[in-house]
Amino acid sequence: MSVDSDGTEDAGWDVDPEDEQGVAVLAALGRQLRAWREAADLRAADFGLAIGYGEDMVRKVEGGKRIPRPEYLDKADEVLRAGGRIAAMKADVEQVRYPKKVRDLVKLEGRAVELSAYGNHNIHGLLQTDDYTRALFEMWQPPQTIQEVERGLAARMARRAIFDRSPAPALCFVQEEVTLRRRIGGTMVMRGQLERLLKVAELRHVTIQVMPTGLEEHAGMGGLIQVLKFADGSAVGRSEGAFNGRAVSDPRQVRILEQCYAMIRSQALTPRESVAFIEQVLGET
Repeated sequence: MSVDSDGTEDAGWDVDPEDEQGVAVLAALGRQLRAWREAADLRAADFGLAIGYGEDMVRKVEGGKRIPRPEYLDKADEVLRAGGRIAAMKADVEQVRYPKKVRDLVKLEGRAVELSAYGNHNIHGLLQTDDYTRALFEMWQPPQTIQEVERGLAARMARRAIFDRSPAPALCFVQEEVTLRRRIGGTMVMRGQLERLLKVAELRHVTIQVMPTGLEEHAGMGGLIQVLKFADGSAVGRSEGAFNGRAVSDPRQVRILEQCYAMIRSQALTPRESVAFIEQVLGET
C-alpha cells in the first residue's frame, strides 16, 4: 500500500487510461462524490481531513483518476451522511478495481465448467498463497512499485472465488516438479505454499498432478497451457508454444491444446502419487 504526498494512506490505485469501462465508471463515481461533498458544504481539504486522506487524493478520486478502496467509500458515506448510498457504489468500483485483462480472465473463469492448466515456471495463480504471490511480484524486473504489487496481489486473490462456486467446476492442474522445489519467498513461504496445495488437493473437484523432472519424454516442452470449457460446449485456450501464444477459441485449435494437455497428464504422476510427492517435498523443505 502506498502513501500519498500528504503522508496519508493511499486511497486506491491509478486508472489505466486505456481501460474505457474503468474510466467511465470512475468518472461517474467521482462526479457523484464531488456533488455529495459540495452539498455538505465541505472543501476538499476539510473532507479529506475528516476521512483520513489528503486533499490531493480527494481530488484525484473525484476527478476519476484514482480507484478508491472500499474503506474510502465507507468513510465518505459516514462523513457525508449518505445513508449507505455512497457505500453502495462499492459494487460498481469492484468491477473495475483490477486491470481489464484480469477482469476478462475472472469472467471466463466464472463461466467455466472445466479448467485445465499446465505450469512449468511457478505455481498456478489460482493455487498460490498470498505470501507466494507477493514474493513473485516483488521479484519482477523492472521492479514494481508497492502499489503495483498490492494491486496485483488483490487481483490474483479475487480469482479464488472459483473454488467457492456451486456447482463447482472441474479444476485440473499439472505442475512441474521444479515449481515445488524453487523456494520462492524463502523456506517458510514455500512451506505454506506446499501446505495449500495439499489442502486444495483434498477438494473433490480439484486434481493436482506433478510432472517429475527426471522424465525423458515430455509433451509440455512448448510451455504453459490453459484450457477453459463452458456449459454451452464452447472453449478457449492458450499455450506459449502454439498459435503465437494467443488465446484461441476455434474448436480445431482448442482440440490441439487438449490433446497436448492429455498427453502431459498421462506422463505426469497420478493424483495419488502427486499428493505423496508433494508431502515428500514438504518434508524436505
